[in-house]
Amino acid sequence: MLRILLGTQLRRLRQEKGISRHDAGYAIRASHAKISRMELGQVSFKRRDVDDLLKLYGVDDAQQREALLGLISSANAQGWWHKYGDVLPQWFGVYVGLEESASVIRTFEVQFVPGLLQSEDYARSVIRLSRTATSDEDVDSRVTMRMRRQRRFLEPHAPRLWAVIDEAVLHRPYGDAEVMRGQIEHLIEMARRPNITIQIATFAMGGHPAAGGPFSILRFPTPQLPDVVYLEQLSSALYFDKYEDTNRYSQTMDHLATQAPPPTATEGILRGFLERHA
Repeated sequence: MLRILLGTQLRRLRQEKGISRHDAGYAIRASHAKISRMELGQVSFKRRDVDDLLKLYGVDDAQQREALLGLISSANAQGWWHKYGDVLPQWFGVYVGLEESASVIRTFEVQFVPGLLQSEDYARSVIRLSRTATSDEDVDSRVTMRMRRQRRFLEPHAPRLWAVIDEAVLHRPYGDAEVMRGQIEHLIEMARRPNITIQIATFAMGGHPAAGGPFSILRFPTPQLPDVVYLEQLSSALYFDKYEDTNRYSQTMDHLATQAPPPTATEGILRGFLERHA
């Protein structure tokens, strides 16, 4: 997915300058077919080729150049999650790759606590109930991977995570009362972290603009890369990166964050649910 995003930006820069694929290929000692494959994200990138293309396209700003060139190693690398390929659906592997590169993730969830905020016991209960894991080993592997995804958000210079969680999630038990208590305590702890914001979309809000279901918006540190909206389905996923689509979801998330109780109210709301599971 990162190769596709980087290729998209190279195509945009080329078209803005009115340069043909043939001329672009000549500049990097290659054919127009290679330029086409690069722009479609179908091949790995060489730093020298991208550097030459950026010069040809008139990208002189050093910061912009380094931001795009810095993506090459990430786009070409095989991520840590590939070792979970036996239990990781291909469509979700794409998402994990994007998640690893994102600098800001905004997510809305109505069914369960977002995976990046799940406690280990809660995650195990969710995975078991999903019926997608066929053995205890599969469950253990998926739980380990989910905990590994969370690690990045606990490190120095961690990405920003903003989650709006529908109140229904807190009413729906996954596991026993002890598991739910542990999950709510985990949410309280995570909400105190400087890079994590959690809001609860309470029933008192009434209707809201995100009635269509859960979604996530990923933003990347390079401004030249578009936001990506991720919609997970039962056995597949949808990805949107066109502005008219991503802007609509961004506006919906803004409305949710405005209508929901502020983040400062989150701990009090969660403690109320903690008492219910006492």
